Amino acid sequence: MKIEHIAIWVKDLEKTREFYQKYFGAVSNKKYHNPVKNFESYFLSFDSGSRLEIMTRPDIKENTGSYDSQQFGIVHLAFAVKTKENVNELTEVLRKDGYTIAGEPRTTGDGYYESVILDPENNIVEIVA
Repeated sequence: MKIEHIAIWVKDLEKTREFYQKYFGAVSNKKYHNPVKNFESYFLSFDSGSRLEIMTRPDIKENTGSYDSQQFGIVHLAFAVKTKENVNELTEVLRKDGYTIAGEPRTTGDGYYESVILDPENNIVEIVA
């Protein structure tokens, strides 16, 4: 058994799609639009076979976007890169491009080397090696 996909609500569908394509190599399908429900989405596919569905609808409530104040539900997405150097390099590219680095690169207690960033919708994303 495998997880087929994970879905997240986003405010800015296009900006979020571009973020995951640019920094994590996602390949997007054609946008789905349901005019009756005013719903739009993309499926983003990754080399590993995993997929992320990003969805938008105007009646969805705002994300509080607080890394420090955790909430029940999905906590983060983690993307694996090959080396610690890759973690450092991608973290610096994201920093240079203006994204929030919520956790600097470090070795965690459970043995990952990781950094933590916030995507354009303030979702927590770990870059791990």
